Amino acid sequence: MHARDVLIDGYGRIQEEVHAVLDGLGPDELRARPAPDANSVAWLVWHLTRVQDDHVADAFGLDQVWLAQGWEKRFGLDLPRHDTGYGHSAAKVAKVRVASADLLTGYYDAVHEQTLGVLRRLPAGDLERVVDVRWDPPVTLGVRLVSVLSDDLQHAGQAAYVRGLVLGAAG
Repeated sequence: MHARDVLIDGYGRIQEEVHAVLDGLGPDELRARPAPDANSVAWLVWHLTRVQDDHVADAFGLDQVWLAQGWEKRFGLDLPRHDTGYGHSAAKVAKVRVASADLLTGYYDAVHEQTLGVLRRLPAGDLERVVDVRWDPPVTLGVRLVSVLSDDLQHAGQAAYVRGLVLGAAG
């Protein structure tokens, strides 16, 4: 099995988790926060998608799906265009409100397709290419892709936990 196949499988698992966590949630459940400083399901899924979009686009010299496909306008958030949610305060988390789960799954699926497109064409040697020299040691493409995969799965798990708390409180 090629490393590319492992990455494709891993990113496919993120997509499965995103769809599962959003299934059947309405606007109230999406924006509900179990505590004032907690993240909502909507914020967690938006953030994990923005990070994947930003990091994969940067690593491969592509345009972000968020901007290139008009998702920024569809979401209509009161946030800077390139915001990924990193370091958001409770007040900024509250700004991530969506009308439907379909908006989040649509954006995630578009980012997933761009990710799969580059992974399917990825030569094994490209995983050693340095994509970020600001770290010591510099970050390779392989490390960046695994880092995004890990971060996204963690956030998907957090969203599933928040979903359980929100639905449990509603029931």
